[in-house]
Amino acid sequence: MRALLKICGLGVSVLIAVGALSGCATAPDDTLTENRDPYENTNRKVFAFNTKVDDYVYEPAAKAYLKLPDRGQMMLTNFANWTSLPSTAVNSSFQGDVENAAIGTFEFLINGLTLGFADLTGDKDTPRRTNFDDTLSFYNVGQGSYVVLPLYGSGTVRSHSAFFVDSITNPLNFAATPAAANIAAVNTPVRIVTFRGNNFEYINELKYNSLDSYARTRSIYLQYDDANEIDADENYEDEFNSFIETQE
Repeated sequence: MRALLKICGLGVSVLIAVGALSGCATAPDDTLTENRDPYENTNRKVFAFNTKVDDYVYEPAAKAYLKLPDRGQMMLTNFANWTSLPSTAVNSSFQGDVENAAIGTFEFLINGLTLGFADLTGDKDTPRRTNFDDTLSFYNVGQGSYVVLPLYGSGTVRSHSAFFVDSITNPLNFAATPAAANIAAVNTPVRIVTFRGNNFEYINELKYNSLDSYARTRSIYLQYDDANEIDADENYEDEFNSFIETQE
């Protein structure tokens, strides 16, 4: 899954990859990704700006978040996860995964009784998190060049475009009720703070202990993104095989 939230030049997927790669002996091969970064000079300047924003805004906010009781942190994390469920439901439908769309919708409605602060679904099926970037990948739309945007951080032409599509198609952002407007207003800040706090060590490791944090971020991001491309034909084949197995 490619997460939408992008912080201090680092996408969520980057930090997941950092965790996965932290025990590896070999570093990512930057030569595999340099040719996909035609705007490197500009990207580096934006990356430096985003890092300053992290220094003065995101990191201090994350430290405050980590001082909350565990229950408080869990409630905010649950809220951030809950607000992404409409996009999961919509994009699962676009990808032909009706079951995942139904699970996402069910979880959104049930947990909506607490505005997402509590997970009332317990151990029931958890939806596969997905977004419009995954949908474009599903239909074999190319990633495009690597681009770093102010505040939004690392991504490709496709992933950044998909982020904005997800933003404007999320029902929470255009529902004409005061409650929905309030949720939409706090959604992004809460998701930023919870993500930064929940990945505090990973981000700081990449930020402070890399000889070239920009190049390492780019390399990890693109390699992880490549590894998680969705192929529509393979997906349909897997679903068909699963169906056949259930009939035997």
